[in-house]
This record gives sequence, structure tokens and C-alpha cells, in this order.
Amino acid sequence: MSAPSTATPAGVAGLTPRQIVAELDKYIVGQGKAKRAVAIALRNRYRRANVEGDLRDEITPKNILMIGPTGVGKTEIARRLAALAGAPFVKVEATKYTEVGYVGRDVESMVRDLVEQAVRMVGDERRAEVKELAAKHAVERIIDALYPETRAPQPSSGGNPLTATLGSIFGNSYQQPQAPQPPPMPSADKESTRDTARGEIERGFYDVRLIEIEVEETPSMPIGIMGAGFDQGGGDIGEMLGGILPKKKSKKRVTVAEARRIFEAEEATKLIDMDAVKREAVRRASEDGIIFIDEIDKVAGRQGQGGGPDVSREGVQRDILPIVEGSTVPTKHGPVKTDHVLFIAAGAFHLSKPSDLIPELQGRLPIRVELDSLTAEDFRTILTQPKNALIEQYKALLATENATLEFRDDAIEQLANFAMQVNESSENIGARRLYTVLEKLLEDVSFGAPEESGTIVVDAEYVKARLAEIVTNADLSSYIL
Repeated sequence: MSAPSTATPAGVAGLTPRQIVAELDKYIVGQGKAKRAVAIALRNRYRRANVEGDLRDEITPKNILMIGPTGVGKTEIARRLAALAGAPFVKVEATKYTEVGYVGRDVESMVRDLVEQAVRMVGDERRAEVKELAAKHAVERIIDALYPETRAPQPSSGGNPLTATLGSIFGNSYQQPQAPQPPPMPSADKESTRDTARGEIERGFYDVRLIEIEVEETPSMPIGIMGAGFDQGGGDIGEMLGGILPKKKSKKRVTVAEARRIFEAEEATKLIDMDAVKREAVRRASEDGIIFIDEIDKVAGRQGQGGGPDVSREGVQRDILPIVEGSTVPTKHGPVKTDHVLFIAAGAFHLSKPSDLIPELQGRLPIRVELDSLTAEDFRTILTQPKNALIEQYKALLATENATLEFRDDAIEQLANFAMQVNESSENIGARRLYTVLEKLLEDVSFGAPEESGTIVVDAEYVKARLAEIVTNADLSSYIL
């Protein structure tokens, strides 16, 4: 197999579909068919990145439709897949959108949200790359604040050529600054003072000392100046005028530790090229992005089947269609093509079926996978085996209070059976039922843990004593669990 190109998603290279499924198995119980489908879709991105010639652009992702009740892992599979691939990911709900002509969110906002997520991801990566250098610059700025007499000579500054003009518009706060007089070169004593202070700051000697610092603030624009269309993707007037309006500075009194954090963030922002960050973010959103559209079944009704909000359902589908088919969406960071974005739609389809979607949208979701309802055995596995198992989470929480939580096997068995019983007798909410059951079971323990440290043993009798009456009483169960 050829080496991956530079366009290959970082997390995908080297992972086979079988390995992707194995990674998903660490967090999600069962649902093998759904895991196989998303693993193939993710691997196909790696394969496409290695296709040579014009054919690469013609290969589009095969979007997926997940069908299954709530709480069985639909969202978690998509979220873990995105994390595994290091890809921009957003989860949206189809019910939040309205067709053109109605008041509400337009469908293109899901793509703008994806780009914003990509900008944050790339920005964090770039800041991590310059973290050490930014930390050094931050320390120097703290030394300047602690020992201003040791500052290095500053070059003369002519100021922003437009500040004089803007001063007549915005007032005295934008007057052109006077050129500072360069101080004499620092002496050997001053260099020695800075070296000593540098070491003490890095060791945390000054962390609790209060100092006064100047923090840059982005100038705010009057509301009337901003056009209504800027937020919809046309542009960002604040960014466009950022180089014209002078930065406003405010003084704050903070500890050295806090000042160091503030300065590191400011210096990291200065060291990275935001234009390059945005270009890379737009590329990642277009090539690697994953959009998870939940509750797709709630807009599956056809026109004429009902009144009120139902009349806009087909309209929402028709608005979503061009996004899924492949179109160019304008954002404030640049136009984004959705041709190669992977769309994963999901729904329970209790009151409708996939064939109720408009035919064009059905054709754009060619891979259908049905997720299975969870069994008592699945509940037992969810409680104990995944890396983020619920019982391990509660043990870790109570361990912070010096309380040791010990679950016996028969307790886990009883918990799984109770959760299954409640799901069958009331609404089936899948694995989320375990949250309500466990929280009720450990309510007294969580409440008294700060005062009653020690070992708490949970066995089947303990579970029955606290939950049996609630589970068997349908009225109580529906309200409490």
C-alpha cells in the first residue's frame, strides 16, 4: 500500500476497519453492524486520499442512516469515530431547522458550526506547537511587570496612521500615541536581576504575588454598524477592521500565576498565523468533516399528513438535501464544499419509516444499519467493561472523598435486570436507564460520603432494598426511574 498523502486524516492512517471496530469496542457495547459500517466509511477516506488523478475528486463518501431506539449508541459511535479520526465533528438535530420562509435556524448553519469546530481544533494544535516559545515570552513580560527598570530598550513607534483620523470620530481614547523615549541599554546588573527573576518565576516563587498587567481587548463595534448578513457567513466585520482600530487595553490586578496564563495565551495567538489556521480549518471541514444529524425521523412526515408544524417537514428535508448532495456554503472563514463531508443521520423511526423520507434524501443515505435494542447482558457489560464504565466512574468520584465503592457480581446482575425491567414496563431509553437506576441506588452514599469515608459494599440485597419497591411499582418507577 502506498504511503498516505498529506491530505490523509491524521487519525486514520494505519488503522484498518478491524482495528477501528476494536477501538470503538472499548467504549461501545454491541452494535457490530453499525461499527462495521462507520469503520468502512472512515477507511474509505484513507483510500480516497491515496487515489491518484482526477478520480479522487469524483469519489464521494457513502453517507449512513442509523436506525434504532434512543440510548443504544448511535451518537456515541459517531462521536468516538470522529475523535479516532481527529476530524471536525458536530451533532445537530433535524428538528431544530425550519424550511426557508419559516422563523428558525437554516440548514447551512450546520456547516458553519462544523467550520467553527475545525477552526478551534486547528487553532489548539498550532498553539500547542508554539506553547514553549509562548511560555518564554510570557515569563519575560512578567519580569517586565515585576522589574520595569530592567526592560530592554523599545524602538520608537510611529503609531497607527489611521488612529489620528479615528480619534476625531471615536474620541480621545483613540488619540495617536506619543513615541516613547528609548531608555538606556540594560546594564549587567539588570541582566543578572532578570536571570534570577526568570528562574524564580519558573519555579513558582512568585505565583501568589499580585501584579498589575495590561490586557488587550478587541474593540467592540456599535450594533448599527454590523450588517445582518455577517453572521450568516458573509464575513466578520470585527476581523476586517481589526487592523484599523487600535487595540484597547485595560489594567487588571492578578496573581503572577494568572498573569502567566493570560500572557501565554496572548503570546501564542501572536505566534500563530490565523489566516493559515482558517485555510487549514476550511480544508479539514471540507475533506474530513463529519456531521451527525439526529432525529431525522422527526422530519420524515410528508406534507398533507398533518397540520401545524408538520407542514414544514418535507421542506426541511428539501433544504437538507443540497447540503448532503454536495454544495458550497459561504462561511466567514471562506466557502466550504460539502461534497466530501461524511453525513451520518440517525433516528428511532417509531412512528415513521425510512421510506417516508423524500426519495432524493433516501438516495443520499445509501448505507442503512439497524441498531439492536440492549439486553440485560448488554447492561452488565456496559456497567463493567468499557474504558468509561459507569461503575468505574462512580468509584473514581467517591474515591476523592476517601470512600471505597465495591460492587459484587450479584449486585451488577440485579442492577442490569432492574434496568431491563423498567425499560420494558415504561419507555425504552436504552443504556440511559442505567444512569437513573445507579443514581437512585447510590443517592445516600453520594450524600454522606464526605462525612462517612470507608468501604461501601454493594451486593444484590443492597440493590433490592433500595430499588425493588420502586421497580415493581409502575407509578413510582415512571416518576423516579
